[in-house]
Amino acid sequence: MDNTRDPSLRLRPWASLVLFLSAYSPLMLILIIKDYDATGPGLLPQNPVFSSILLLIAGFSSLAVLRSVREIDGGLTVTVTKASNKSGDMFGYTIPYMLSFMKVELGDWQVIVSLALFLAILFIMAYRTQTVFVNPILALAGYMLIDCTFKRGDKEIQAMVVTRQPLAVGDTCRMERLSHYLYVAVKDNANLDERGIEE
Repeated sequence: MDNTRDPSLRLRPWASLVLFLSAYSPLMLILIIKDYDATGPGLLPQNPVFSSILLLIAGFSSLAVLRSVREIDGGLTVTVTKASNKSGDMFGYTIPYMLSFMKVELGDWQVIVSLALFLAILFIMAYRTQTVFVNPILALAGYMLIDCTFKRGDKEIQAMVVTRQPLAVGDTCRMERLSHYLYVAVKDNANLDERGIEE
């Protein structure tokens, strides 16, 4: 059976977009800060409407992603056979943050359109490759990205796993599948207590 076109194995576009926007919420905050003019009157940025929109997007997307990941509490019970920390891959999202070192005028429509086009291309790439969960906001919240091999019965699966607890060989976890090669792990409490990870 061909599962390559199974819609259940691909994050919905709106969910992927929220995940993607949350990855750049710190960049949005940096742009808002850069929009302030210390010599100008009042405490508002030079472009209050656009800055407010960026602030709302940054806040909503970040809270939505963190809440969604924390509420995951299902999936199949598996046993970890191999695990390698790949959290460094999350730094790939920081490349566009170089924009914060450039002069970005939020009131210049050409700059805004160019920035939107650039981010749109990055979003399409992230959505097509299902890497939207490789997210620095999750890293800041303490989540790791693990290249993991795990078994359920006689079946062995290799995938990237987002988890807040370290995974080691022999650990028992519940894995919730997000896409073909991406899972979120929830460790069994009994397993955590046995290893002394949680007091």
